[in-house]
Amino acid sequence: MIKTGDASFKGHFSLLVAYIIFGLSAPIGKSAMMEGGIAPLSLTFFRMAGAALLFWIASLLAPRERVAKKDLLLLLGASTFGVIINQICYIGGLAKTSPVDASLIATLGPIITMLVAAVYLKEPITFKKVLGVLVGAAGVLLLIITGINVLNGESHASGNLLVLTSGFSFAIYLTVFRDVVRRYSSVTVMKWMFLYATIICTPLCFKHVSAIDYGALSFSVYWKIAFVVCCATFISYMLLPVGQKRLRPTIVSMYNYLQPIVSSGVAVAMGLDVFGWSKGASTVLVFLGVYIVTRSKSRAQVEAGIK
Repeated sequence: MIKTGDASFKGHFSLLVAYIIFGLSAPIGKSAMMEGGIAPLSLTFFRMAGAALLFWIASLLAPRERVAKKDLLLLLGASTFGVIINQICYIGGLAKTSPVDASLIATLGPIITMLVAAVYLKEPITFKKVLGVLVGAAGVLLLIITGINVLNGESHASGNLLVLTSGFSFAIYLTVFRDVVRRYSSVTVMKWMFLYATIICTPLCFKHVSAIDYGALSFSVYWKIAFVVCCATFISYMLLPVGQKRLRPTIVSMYNYLQPIVSSGVAVAMGLDVFGWSKGASTVLVFLGVYIVTRSKSRAQVEAGIK
């Protein structure tokens, strides 16, 4: 059992809130793009630039941290894999493949992270860890497979490859840059990551952003964009490092499974879907998978002979 006083509780709670918001952002962000005729790269730029501004404002209210020059370079790498490649490849892939294929590939995230962590961090691939990942994946696959009849997207190999690249990119961020993320506060880490992302992506996104007729956008579109920027980016990415500092990369990646569950629930609430046995079973499998992985041994525990 995880006790409230444990550091791990704060990590799990932070990730739970972050990924619930991520799940809410999917239908809200899609609605904003459809209603306002906004290109995916434009919304991506709003997320990066808006979050960068908010994190730098927040840094003025937080205790000042001096970042070493070598860590500034590491944070550039973290931004490249955790924000830029991850976001651009996923959005680009989603535009070229079906939502079903994209969701199926996204469920590989924890497995990819487990493999990267095994190679880079020498984390043991235990039976419980594998079982937990597979149980969680089964829950999401059940949710997706039972909903295939209402999804008509046509798959393309290039799109699938981009989504897979997005998963690898985030797995590298969770593992390779874990130490630099742990050295500083969430505000410090994210203000630099999103500043780098904004600077690098401005040339790529400028044409799409400048083509928007802002005067023609409704209030509904503006508040949806604000939700994506303020909640799904600023608040969620503020919470992610809290989990990274306290939990192993494989456990952190397991929370990816919450996104399709939450998104499905929102669709039900909006009358776009119905809640059946498959969604209930999927939810149980996802949380069971997360629990099993949290009970697996870390490298330190294995080396210490803890049973």
